[in-house]
Amino acid sequence: MKSHDTAVVEMLRNDPEMAIEYLRAAFDEMDEEGGEAAFLMALRHLVQAQGGMTEVAKRAKISRESLYRALSPEGNPKLRTITAVMKATGIHFHQLTHSAA
Repeated sequence: MKSHDTAVVEMLRNDPEMAIEYLRAAFDEMDEEGGEAAFLMALRHLVQAQGGMTEVAKRAKISRESLYRALSPEGNPKLRTITAVMKATGIHFHQLTHSAA
């Protein structure tokens, strides 16, 4: 039996459009209690689906260790880090703030 995290990562890997919707849903809930942690988890799932921490850290031009810390459940990443990671996965903030057409 697959873990929930593993199943989510596989879905995101197999369906790039689903990745945008998944991250958008987490972004929409940022103001809710636990929303920030949920958004970081969604971003962590996306990073895993896009080749893992090492690969995405290279594309984002940040250290792997910094990426692990930033996306950890206790993480408190800077906006610049989140933006770099999102760009490295091919998603931009405007995609999270505009409804799918």
